Amino acid sequence: MEYILIRSKRKTVAIHVRDGVVEVRAPLNMLKCDIDDFVASKERWIKEKLAVLRERFENREAFTLNYGDIVTYRGKNYPVTAKKGNRVGFDDESFFIPPDLPAENVKSACIQIYRMLARRDLTEKTVKYAKVMGIDPANVRVTNAKSRWGSCSAKKSINYSWRLIMADDDVVDYVVVHELAHLYEMNHGELFWARIESVMPDYRDRRLRLRELHRRIENEDWD
Repeated sequence: MEYILIRSKRKTVAIHVRDGVVEVRAPLNMLKCDIDDFVASKERWIKEKLAVLRERFENREAFTLNYGDIVTYRGKNYPVTAKKGNRVGFDDESFFIPPDLPAENVKSACIQIYRMLARRDLTEKTVKYAKVMGIDPANVRVTNAKSRWGSCSAKKSINYSWRLIMADDDVVDYVVVHELAHLYEMNHGELFWARIESVMPDYRDRRLRLRELHRRIENEDWD
């Protein structure tokens, strides 16, 4: 099996599979034959990972969004509809956009609506839970982050990916509380999780549901 070998001052061998490429990181003095044997022993796992990545790539390539399709907002499904005029928005029944847009513009219009809703809703939720937790964030921002649902800076700024607004309300609330807890504890230690649990005793279940959304979005092209 072909792979990219990276040697460094490490004690163990690690295999990373990303973007269809197998990368092996090994100690400086490890024999190449031993590395090959290790990779061979993990061949089944590697092939399974490559198959998952290939399927994900194909799903993303096939992803389109058009009039009549369904989008998810705060865990509920809404159709994308055409509405006369130049405005885009959400009317509690649908994501409405101007008529006769090409498919790529339909997706861009829906992202614009998602961003608008995320700024409003995530700010409101952050203010609500900040009062409950007795904390005062300096700022709330919505970003295009793809690898994180949220983040917290040392300057007490809370950032969220607009994609989070697709999640159920319970899941969104978990991410909000998670990031606010970082204003007390800038780590994921015991005190951090205890603070979250004091506000949200069922946070573990909500976290699992967030992972389910992550798996779904990985198969959709929202770039």
